[in-house]
This record gives sequence, structure tokens and C-alpha cells, in this order.
Amino acid sequence: MGMSRNAKINTLLLFVVAALAVLPLALGLGEGKEEPFAGADAQAEAAITELRPDYEPWFTPLYEPPSGEVESALFALQAALGAGVLAYYFGVRRGRRQGAAAAAAAGPGTPGDARAED
Repeated sequence: MGMSRNAKINTLLLFVVAALAVLPLALGLGEGKEEPFAGADAQAEAAITELRPDYEPWFTPLYEPPSGEVESALFALQAALGAGVLAYYFGVRRGRRQGAAAAAAAGPGTPGDARAED
């Protein structure tokens, strides 16, 4: 019994994502930096202050987390909530499609069908 095409694609994608997460650490791409895997915002801020020390930002953040760990936790929570909303949406959509297919397969004259009550 072999794996279905979708299962093969999902497995391959899982390995690609795992490789993207592990390879930078394994190859030591972040060595020699103070915060090797800091976000793009922090890197951009550092580059701007290096190029123009007199630069003043237009806006300040509404909330500054007390540490990088708290910031990472909030970001992960935001990503999890987003993934949950997407999963719920696709689940509801699939359920509706399966319900419509089951109603069509049952044919006319089933209980709850408006045409059967004429």
C-alpha cells in the first residue's frame, strides 16, 4: 500500500521546511554576530543608525516587550492564532462541500429537500 500523491507532497514539504530551519544553524551562518538570527526590523534599524547617526524615527512602537524572548513568544502566539483561523476556515469550507456532495448524492425526495414537499 503506497502513499497517496498528496501525502508524498506533504512529506516533501515538511522535509523542506525542516531543512530551512536546521541548515542555517548546522552551517553556522549566524556565527560572529551579536544576535545572529534577529529580525529584519532590527537589522534595518542597525543599518540606518550606522549610515545616519542623526536619524530620528517618525513613530515609536505602542508596546515594547521587556525582552526578546517575550517578543518571540508574542510573535509565535500571533502565528498560531492566524494558523488556527485559517485551519477553521478551510475546515468549514470542506465540510460545506462534503455536505453539498452528500445531499446531491442522496437525490431528490429526501427529508429536508424543498422539492419533495410540493
